[in-house]
Amino acid sequence: MNLVLTIIFITLVLSSVLATVSFWLPQIIPDYEKLSPYECGFDPLGTARLPFSLRFFLVAILFLLFDLEIALLLPLPWGDQLISPLCSFSWATAVLALLTLGLVYEWTQGGLEWAE
Repeated sequence: MNLVLTIIFITLVLSSVLATVSFWLPQIIPDYEKLSPYECGFDPLGTARLPFSLRFFLVAILFLLFDLEIALLLPLPWGDQLISPLCSFSWATAVLALLTLGLVYEWTQGGLEWAE
C-alpha cells in the first residue's frame, strides 16, 4: 500500500511540474511566430485565395489509405484462430495487392514526384 501511494505521489508531482514548465516556458521569449494566429506557415495577412497544390492532397490521401490499411491488417495475426483462416488471409492479400498496384501505378505516372 505504501508503494502505491509513493507511485501516485511521484506521478502527481511529475505531471504538475511538466504542466507548469510547458505553460510558462513558451511565454518567456515570445516571437512573431508564436504570437501569430496561424502556426502552419501561411501568411495570415495575405490573400485567402492562394491555390493549393493537388500533389499535397494526393500525398495526404495516400497517407490516409495506408494508415487505414494498417488499421485493417492489425487483427490479421489473430485470424489464424478463426474457423476459416484462409479466407481472412486471402482477403488481406487482396487488399494489399490492390493497394500495392495503386501505389505502383501512381509511382510510374509520376504522381508522387513533388517537384515538377
